[in-house]
Amino acid sequence: MRPVICGTCGNQVLCEKFSPAHTQVQWTGDAAESCPRIGARVTTGEASARVRSCDALRASIARAVADGSLVVADKDGNPVPAAAAEPAVADA
Repeated sequence: MRPVICGTCGNQVLCEKFSPAHTQVQWTGDAAESCPRIGARVTTGEASARVRSCDALRASIARAVADGSLVVADKDGNPVPAAAAEPAVADA
């Protein structure tokens, strides 16, 4: 797992990606206390475990993949070739 810092709030999480669709995030602290967006939803009564994501953190993870600091890799840690790591685009 590699550290990724949210560009909005500065919270650091640990991430790994096995495909464009699969992102594993491990919070290094309580999500509701670490992330103001998740915290805001928790204060309205939503359980933090039910909050699926934070758009700002998701964007930071995408930037980390784009700049190469977070590599899409198979379960053995081998980098996935760029063509295989790109999400499929459906015709509209």
